[in-house]
Amino acid sequence: MAARKKPALPDVTQAQAEEAVRTLLRWAGEDPRREGLIDTPRRVAEGYLDWFSGYKVDPAEYLRRTFEEVAGYDEMVVLRDIEFESHCEHHMAPIIGRAHVGYLPTNKVVGISKLARVVDGFARRFQVQEKMTAEIAECINTVLRPRGVGVVIDASHECMTTRGVHKRGVSMVTSKMLGAFRTDMRTRAEFLHFIGIQGAH
Repeated sequence: MAARKKPALPDVTQAQAEEAVRTLLRWAGEDPRREGLIDTPRRVAEGYLDWFSGYKVDPAEYLRRTFEEVAGYDEMVVLRDIEFESHCEHHMAPIIGRAHVGYLPTNKVVGISKLARVVDGFARRFQVQEKMTAEIAECINTVLRPRGVGVVIDASHECMTTRGVHKRGVSMVTSKMLGAFRTDMRTRAEFLHFIGIQGAH
């Protein structure tokens, strides 16, 4: 089945983006012409270019360059505590957390920085944590074709901590296990042990 193409979106200029920020400032009760806010629309627009730079990259491309001279290494590769910032697609509020990624290589491995770049590529978009977890795992699985992939994300959602129920100190944990990480409980337990989640079966 062919991948469904994203619908073409109209171009938005930085000037239009900045005017949208001025509108929100007025709606919130502020005067965008006030000295402290004059440069805010520009800063917010430039911030969006950074926060949502993931739309301009294909995370799979980070995994295309692999290394096969690994002396037969075929044990688990785990990168823990990959810090990331994302934004909730429901409230546009920050999601801040850590991702843990593991895979069982077949005959090739990838540079560890590339795993972190894959996480960032998906994080720097409007997201739902469950979807982001699955996207990272599926991307690694599709490109590297390992014997298994495990992804665990632990993050706090400011749409919950700064508004609504205002519950601070709460984090959400999601996981996606593919291949041996899903079918072999020993492999899954080893991965969870490596990332510091004990007593999971």
